[in-house]
Amino acid sequence: MLETARRYRRDGISPVKTVRDLLSAIEVEPYNAFISYDEEGALLVAEKAERAIEKGSEEPLLGLPIAVKDNICTKDLPTTCASNILADFAPTYDAYVIERLKVRGAVIIGKTNLDEFAMGSTTTTSCKGPTKNPWDITRTPGGSSGGSAAAVAAGLCAGALGSDTGGSVRMPASFCGITGLKPTYGTVSRYGLVAFASSLDQIGPMTRTARDAAVLFDAIRGHDPQDSTSLVEGYAPLSLNGHDLTGVRIGVPRAFFGEGLAHDVERSVRYAQGVFEELGATIVEVELPHLAYGVAVYYIICTAEASSNLARYDGVRYGYRAGAATLIDTYLNTRTQGFNAEVKRRIMLGTYVLSAGYYDQYYRKASQVRSLIVKDFAGAFEHCDMLLGPTTPCTAFGLGEMLDDPLSLYLLDIYTIPANLAGLPAISIPCGFGDTGLPCGLQLMAPALREDLLLGASIAFQDVTNFHQVRP
Repeated sequence: MLETARRYRRDGISPVKTVRDLLSAIEVEPYNAFISYDEEGALLVAEKAERAIEKGSEEPLLGLPIAVKDNICTKDLPTTCASNILADFAPTYDAYVIERLKVRGAVIIGKTNLDEFAMGSTTTTSCKGPTKNPWDITRTPGGSSGGSAAAVAAGLCAGALGSDTGGSVRMPASFCGITGLKPTYGTVSRYGLVAFASSLDQIGPMTRTARDAAVLFDAIRGHDPQDSTSLVEGYAPLSLNGHDLTGVRIGVPRAFFGEGLAHDVERSVRYAQGVFEELGATIVEVELPHLAYGVAVYYIICTAEASSNLARYDGVRYGYRAGAATLIDTYLNTRTQGFNAEVKRRIMLGTYVLSAGYYDQYYRKASQVRSLIVKDFAGAFEHCDMLLGPTTPCTAFGLGEMLDDPLSLYLLDIYTIPANLAGLPAISIPCGFGDTGLPCGLQLMAPALREDLLLGASIAFQDVTNFHQVRP
């Protein structure tokens, strides 16, 4: 992003030509990263940006082509959530984050593919077909923001927005070798984000570098009165300089390096740990006693909230409607035909854990354990300033692998889920390559509202390594 902005001003590169070339590339791209794009609208914005740059504007986002995950509402483009049930849905308004980007002169170049309603870890459950990883088109880009990750990795945009409910920004960032930030819950408005699990969802930037992520995050964060969970204050100032890590304590949870972590991923993460030590950080071991329950807690809470949020898709108010003789049959046929198997599975699980007789046994208990996980993080941060570990337990796997084993897929989120449950900021940055030559991701987590620390540490790491510079 920042490099593109510099090229506009330093080298006289035309934003219009840049956007036109990218649109031509998107039209034939082999990754299925994009669902839709607006050539005419994008070029109009690029023309305005070009004139503003010629007049001397230094706005960093001016004319930059930004891709947007297709569960974030855009007035000028359809918002389908990669689902047949919203195949023809055209929002009448922009999400808050889109308004913020447009005010800064960014070009919304298109909408990216995702797992249907952001439910998945592979971007293969989309009604538009699977997205392919630019590093190896036989492998998954991760999910659910796989389209955004693939678009950034393939150079089809300067940056992108994704949504993260249990790791859906960080996992694809790890698999595609880019940077992905999941902000503190409440720092980025969810107004205009199609809800999956409201207490967990958060929009975040996906970029090549941590500096780019800082610029994009700064543009979309801030209080929004249209979102009742939006924070009013506490936003830390961001810097594009690397954080001085001398004396910074980095905690390494023992539970992050147990059974199930691939040896090549662990090797890369341990190397990154050594880099941070060379930069002056102090490494300390910490405990997260209830981490083992994170996946179970997450899938109870997120399916319960999904069951409630997706009840609105009934064939009556908007979206796809199946023909039927009675109202009940209309409901039944619409939801049966409109949702895919994974979405229906989560709706059924969520309805079950919320049902009479099981609410206390499952949902209430999960909420109580969630509180314990929050306390675990509070205790850990008494001994360290941030946490370090792998983003995912493995590198990108084949497109068809594990699709018939949902439990194994759910376990892939074991390292990313805790940050969502606790509402904490977390970032994934490239830290090496596995035995197959595919990228490995390093995850850093910090206390609430300390994105400045995460981004500063990530910038410092990227200033002395080149993993983020390697392209597919």
